[in-house]
Order: sequence, then structure tokens, then C-alpha cells
Amino acid sequence: MEEVKPYDREEGKKKQVANMFDNIAWKYDFLNRLLSLGIDKRWRKKAISTLENGSPARVLDVATGTADLSIELARRLPESQITGVDISEKMLDIGRKKVVKKKLDQRIELLYGDSEALEFPDHHFDAVTAAFGVRNFENLEAGLQEMNRVLKPGGQLVVLEFSRPRIFPLKQLFNLYFRYILPTVGRLTSKDPRAYKYLYESVQAFPDYDRFLSVLKKLGYKKCEYIILTAGICCIYKAIK
Repeated sequence: MEEVKPYDREEGKKKQVANMFDNIAWKYDFLNRLLSLGIDKRWRKKAISTLENGSPARVLDVATGTADLSIELARRLPESQITGVDISEKMLDIGRKKVVKKKLDQRIELLYGDSEALEFPDHHFDAVTAAFGVRNFENLEAGLQEMNRVLKPGGQLVVLEFSRPRIFPLKQLFNLYFRYILPTVGRLTSKDPRAYKYLYESVQAFPDYDRFLSVLKKLGYKKCEYIILTAGICCIYKAIK
């Protein structure tokens, strides 16, 4: 996977990604709803519905951001305890306020955490999820390997991530929107000129569809498959440890 960084600086991708999300945290939820036309909510619900092991007791949500997926997991899995981790403290601060407001703080814990060095024991979680976060890993394989490590044998991985549409004219419209329109709106609204340009670049560099399944299989995941959403704008990737 080609390394794409948010900023043209010498520091590593991980630190740059954390800084970028700290910069845009205050407008992140608003822009997500605006720029996705609200479709991202349906994508998260669909991803959670693919969990096949009943009601997992413990779920880890990697790159939880402002906790949208963690909150939806708690809503739809009423017996589960959710732990969300992220490298952006400001995103986590917003997520914690949302969790308290929704009275879910007894079931959701949000922690600062590096996806490539998770501070949890082996075989600890029944399911691990990630929504729009794995393409931001500095080392994709290292992050996915850590997610595998903390999963119990038979536990399920569910990853929701942007992909590139393959059909005409959606492919062309997608590129136009992500490359020009979205960065312009993001720049004017979030005041970070690079953040939403990086989004387009990171989606282009991400190994989507079968290429991502190949990475999962290489790391020992089983029953790897993907589900295409919204004609290929997004995919759900499923696998079992």
C-alpha cells in the first residue's frame, strides 16, 4: 500500500493523522453528515448487522473517532460492552460527550490507543470493528495483525471502508466529487486545506476489494469476504479469526 500522508512534512503518518483529526474534530460529525448526505449512518448499521456471533460480550472499535460506530454498536447490541480506541484526543473528547449525553457511558469506554500497538491481552474481544479508519493506519498489516491478536478464536472482524466504484458513470462522478467538491467544502468549513484532499488520496491508495481480502488472508484471517454498498462507494469486509 502506497503511503499517503495528510501533510507534506517529515514526521510520520501516524502523528500527522492524529494532528489532522485534532484539527477537524470540531466539525467532523457535521461534515460527515453533509458530505455523505447521511448515507454513512446506514452504512454503519449495515456493517453491524453482519456480525454473525449473536451478541458479542466484548467489542473493540478501532479508530473510533467521535464514537459513531461505538454508539451504534451499543444501541444494536444491548448485551455488549464496547471499547473504542483512537489516536486523536480531540475526537475522543467529542465522542465521550456524545456517549454521556446518550447515557451509554456504562457500556462504552473510549480510550487513547494506537491501532498498531493495542494495550489489550491476546484473545480478549469477541468482535473487532473499524469504520473508515484502517486506510489511515501507518502500517496496514501491523494494525490488522493487532486486531487479530486481540480477537478470540472464532471472533469476527468487521471493517467498513471507502472503495472506488468501478461502473460508469459512478466511477467518474465519484472521482469528481471526492477530488474537487469534497475538499473545497471541507476546506471552507473545517479550515484545514489538506484534510479532505487527503481523504481522496487515501481512498485512491487503499487496497480495496479483493486486494484487501488478500491482506487479511495473508495475516491468517478466515472466511474473508466483502459486501459492496452504494454501488461500490463503500465496502464491508468480514473475516473470522
